Amino acid sequence: MSDTSPASPSSTPDRSQARSAARLAAVQALYQREMEGGELAPLLHEFHQHRIGQVIEDAHYADADVDFFDDVVSGAVARGDDIDAAITARLAKGWTLARLDKPMKAILRAGSYELIARPDVPHASVISEYVDVAKAFYDKKESGFVNGLLDAIAKDVRG
Repeated sequence: MSDTSPASPSSTPDRSQARSAARLAAVQALYQREMEGGELAPLLHEFHQHRIGQVIEDAHYADADVDFFDDVVSGAVARGDDIDAAITARLAKGWTLARLDKPMKAILRAGSYELIARPDVPHASVISEYVDVAKAFYDKKESGFVNGLLDAIAKDVRG
């Protein structure tokens, strides 16, 4: 009997939930950075110490895969020019990145980072996860926009 067999099925949902929480936290962190500016290290520290897994104003922030959170936030910031170019290339004629509101930019930047830099994560999972994040903030129209734009970027960068 293998020691890992029984744990494998139950660890998958936990990992999936932890990554979902990391994605939502990453979008929140990217939004906060856009609003306030500042250095990345203190922002990551704030999320590690005061947000992820904490209860704030009676809302429980889920435990997140902190390493995954750090990678998405740090990677989206480090590769910001490439990510913004990929998003801009797929916007409708007459639209610019500046025209999108800040939460939408954060969602698209995090999702685009994963599509560009995390080939270990299936593109369908990336798109589905960020569509779910968009649904938490927006109506169906905007979540459809996230779906279409991230799908187009996935085709550009993953073929």
